[in-house]
Amino acid sequence: MKIVTVLGARPQFIKAAPVCRVFRDAGINETIIHTGQHYDHAMSQVFFDQLGIPAPEVNLGVGSGSHGKQTGAMLAGIEEILLDRRPDRVLVYGDTNSTLAGALAAVKLGVPIAHVEAGLRSFNRSMPEEHNRVVADHVADWLFCPTATAVENLRRENITRGVELVGDTMYDAIMLFTPLAERSTAILQELSLEPNKYILATIHRPSNTDVPEHLAQILMALSSVDEPVVLPVHPRTQARMHADPTIQAIIRHDNLRIVEPVGYLEMLVLTRHARIVATDSGGLQKEAYMCGKPCVTLREETEWVETVQAGWSVLVGPNASRIIAAVTSFQPPIDRPAIFGNGDAAHVIVQALL
Repeated sequence: MKIVTVLGARPQFIKAAPVCRVFRDAGINETIIHTGQHYDHAMSQVFFDQLGIPAPEVNLGVGSGSHGKQTGAMLAGIEEILLDRRPDRVLVYGDTNSTLAGALAAVKLGVPIAHVEAGLRSFNRSMPEEHNRVVADHVADWLFCPTATAVENLRRENITRGVELVGDTMYDAIMLFTPLAERSTAILQELSLEPNKYILATIHRPSNTDVPEHLAQILMALSSVDEPVVLPVHPRTQARMHADPTIQAIIRHDNLRIVEPVGYLEMLVLTRHARIVATDSGGLQKEAYMCGKPCVTLREETEWVETVQAGWSVLVGPNASRIIAAVTSFQPPIDRPAIFGNGDAAHVIVQALL
């Protein structure tokens, strides 16, 4: 069996790592296409290095750009490779423009598609990710769902064929890489952090970074708490921060520790030892839950509704007073249901494809 896997962004590298390992152990021929959606070392190559993902056979080098320009370049490049390789399956992950381009290229050529992390819905059609995931689900042949809610979302859209509840490969990755992360990184010492005495924060969604008032509200809240706040800064966020004098003044507060993007192993250690996480990332919201850390979600809605329903995540939006109240006083319940599976999602996915 020949598999072509399409990857392009940081979260996809993490989701793919356990599946790539199972493919390799099973002797399956997997070709990885890197679209280049995330293209610098800190957001791309470091994840291949740390997670042991096979080097991409093709890097399209698409880079940044408008949604149409970026997706169109990916679509043309992926189509050319599929025509040359003639794979038996195309595997796409998540909800990025790389996901959409991979799914569209495959369906136009009649190549069966597997979508890992199918069935997620935020029900906010202003999010580009929502369009990407809906389209990918409606053209996929295998729909690998991480949660029961995802299965139900597909059922409501009359998608039942090829749907399988497998769990979340991000949980596989956490179980697989935690021992390595704890013994191989000194990120806490490098940043002079004490376990459970700091806040881990990330901001990257356009709804927050591209609206100056929203970004200012979030940074104002984080800078006002009497506790270290570690903020690995996304390149787009960094550009917005440097362009706004008001935000420049806010981020001079001593408790804000703005650092360059870190690798997966470093981020895993930072998450595991934070007191609380504040993020607009769906992936980090989920990883916080998996690591047993409360999460202040800097959005008004989320596709990971299970974490909110379980009481481990609270939605606050880009509102300074709500953020401050949450990061200082939010307490999750004692119980933390195993909503993301048992850590064997990669094996279930590969067996289904075989």
